[in-house]
Amino acid sequence: MSENEKVVAEFRENFGKGFARRLRAAGKIPAVIYGHGTEPKHVALPGHQVSLIIRHANALLDLDIEGTPELALVKDVQRDPVHQVIEHIDLLVVKKGEKIQVSVPVTVTGESFAGTIVTQDATSILVEVEATHIPEHFEVSVEGLEEGAHITAGDVELPKGATLVVDPETLIVAVSVPAAPVLEDEAAEAPAEAAEEAPAEEEAAE
Repeated sequence: MSENEKVVAEFRENFGKGFARRLRAAGKIPAVIYGHGTEPKHVALPGHQVSLIIRHANALLDLDIEGTPELALVKDVQRDPVHQVIEHIDLLVVKKGEKIQVSVPVTVTGESFAGTIVTQDATSILVEVEATHIPEHFEVSVEGLEEGAHITAGDVELPKGATLVVDPETLIVAVSVPAAPVLEDEAAEAPAEAAEEAPAEEEAAE
């Protein structure tokens, strides 16, 4: 989101499912803003603009609430499970220079050594970072890594000012060789071979 892109919000005094439906029909999204010891503020946000912004993880909204500026971090987005329409958004008030804890998504890039597979054990990393400088994601490259290689949270390069909250030994990705599949024909032959060997052993005993 551009630093100059303002999201104009308006207070709402009516609540309930019926009013929320009418808001969405008018192209707006009901939301609540909380944090910093303030009373929760119930607002309506411009639907199209906000839906584009919140496609990014940990989106920060530069709000103009009827003339009052406010920075707010998107904490939760509630969607209709069938139509995926945004029904409600929870926002957390943040201040410039303030550090907060957020889970940042991990994106795996590159291809490991031929014949190996990459298992992603963690899809995000919890870090403490300045509220106005939250990275969109962390990139982890597995290019050319061989069997047995692994990358932990401590191996991930963090931007200046960010610190790990999770254990540095937290596994992010591991590279391994998949186990060879057992073919049905081989599985069927094994008992037959065992049965053939049994009489031979009995004859030798006699």
